[in-house]
Amino acid sequence: MVAEERFSAAPSGPKFDVEQVTTGAQASGFGSTEDNRPFAFRVYKSTLYLEIYRADLPTPVPDQSDVTAVSEQSVTEIDLTDERSIVAAVRDAVSNADDLIAGPKESAVRSFLGRVGSVIESI
Repeated sequence: MVAEERFSAAPSGPKFDVEQVTTGAQASGFGSTEDNRPFAFRVYKSTLYLEIYRADLPTPVPDQSDVTAVSEQSVTEIDLTDERSIVAAVRDAVSNADDLIAGPKESAVRSFLGRVGSVIESI
């Protein structure tokens, strides 16, 4: 089932916006954060995976190099048939997303290895 309506966190100003939600065991969708960065999410097994992309995407379809933050969280306590429950979980995931941009103490290689380790753990 695909949601036709948009869900927003605030009635005015910058909005957290989920543009599309597909419900069910493999729920997925996309939207934009309050600072207008696009994101996409999907549920695989019992985990919600979220990727936030940079705001200035060069193409309509982002690739892995455009990812600026990620989040993973369990959905075992969420009703995946209810759009509102999924949107609430996505809102939490956006606010808890981990930045992938390497800081002064973290090299690009260490950041990459951390992401690969996260993917391997989720399998």
